[in-house]
Amino acid sequence: MNPFIINRREFLKTSSNGFGYLAFAALAQQQAVRGESSLIAKNPHFAARAKHVIFLCMQGAPSHVDLLDYKPKLMADSGKSAPSVAGRYGQSKLMKSPWKFNQHGKSAMWISELLPNLAKHADELCVINSMATDLPAHPQAFTQLHTGTTQFVRPSLGSWAMYGLGTMNENLPGFITINPPGNATRSYGSAFLPAIYQGTKIGGNALPGGGDLARRYGGGSEQASIANIKNSRYTREAQRTQLDLVQSLNKSRMAQDGGVSPEVEGVIESYELAFRMQAEVPKVLDITKESTATKALYGIDDGETDTFGKQCLMARKLVEAGVRFIEITHGNWDQHFNLKATLERNTNAIDKPVAGLLADLKARGLLKDTLVIWGGEFGRTPHSQGEDGRDHNNKGFTMWMAGGGVRGGMNYGKTDDYGYEAVENKMHIHDWHATVLHLLGLDHEKLTYRYAGRDFRLTDIYGTVAKEIMA
Repeated sequence: MNPFIINRREFLKTSSNGFGYLAFAALAQQQAVRGESSLIAKNPHFAARAKHVIFLCMQGAPSHVDLLDYKPKLMADSGKSAPSVAGRYGQSKLMKSPWKFNQHGKSAMWISELLPNLAKHADELCVINSMATDLPAHPQAFTQLHTGTTQFVRPSLGSWAMYGLGTMNENLPGFITINPPGNATRSYGSAFLPAIYQGTKIGGNALPGGGDLARRYGGGSEQASIANIKNSRYTREAQRTQLDLVQSLNKSRMAQDGGVSPEVEGVIESYELAFRMQAEVPKVLDITKESTATKALYGIDDGETDTFGKQCLMARKLVEAGVRFIEITHGNWDQHFNLKATLERNTNAIDKPVAGLLADLKARGLLKDTLVIWGGEFGRTPHSQGEDGRDHNNKGFTMWMAGGGVRGGMNYGKTDDYGYEAVENKMHIHDWHATVLHLLGLDHEKLTYRYAGRDFRLTDIYGTVAKEIMA
């Protein structure tokens, strides 16, 4: 019988509520498939403008015409019949934004009154008003936002970034996702890439102390951490003794196999990473030692902004610790009805924390190397759905970027006069992926992985880099 299998079963049996579980969770994160370590940092294809990414993902599709895509004609024609687009919209009425837009910064950028704190950073923002994706359905569009495809199981953007660049801290995962949706594991999965490159989850639909409503909106994050990061049964010294025994058995197995066994090498590496993570992760995620001023900057301990503020502060600390790609998900932005109340609630929760994150990164000299991205899977229609709602719109919507080598204080592309469809410098999700990878120093056409007899890439056969947005 395979001695490694006996070893693995016994190890899980003796420590299933602690290190053993963590180690095999880490194996899903950090499995080596080559003789060399997959944890090492790799050289980009060319000089990178960004070393880190923080993706602020607004699940459910924020309404661009109420936030960052100012449409005077929509205001003027509000109440008129909406122009028919392939018969889809019927007799719906155009609906102006209930909120005022004002110009901000030296760039005179138009931003909704719903985002007063973000507006103070107008000159840092590159607002892309011409986004487009293939389908106006949440599951498919959310999957395409993260993987480039609406239907197949493919590696996520964060996984591709890790595959191309490696990690900058061998004691931490290189890709961390905070509060991911429980039904969207593809958003951080590595698919056919080695499992080392998939995202490590913090919190999510199982956040402790959250309850149903809090789980939806990200509650309980102050208690969230990587699962099984603590071992209540053994001291660190006892775990090290146990691990040394396990590793000696694994190395004996490798010797029987002639000294080369990528599978066993991967297990050895994953156990060592898991052991190191136990000491490193709690320190990085601990925000209690941050100053009162820093916590106030993010809106921590202030009702509406507390949860997302803590998540954004965690993201800054993870960047400082060398984590390559961090994603934070916030929901629910799917306003088919009750637009005024729910969109105000969403923006109240994220506006101050996001602005605090930008200010904190800039003050610490991190923003120039950190690409911050904000947006969702698509946008909303300029016409009304019912009395107070908007339907899905995949043909034109808005995302923004800041730091990481992008030009600040600019709007890129535009939608038509009402905000239905991108009509200038259209940026499909494939183009957006190509641009993000380019900012990280990666050529999306060269970043490929051989699988099932052919080379795969994030952008498939598509993707054009938007070099106009680069500083």
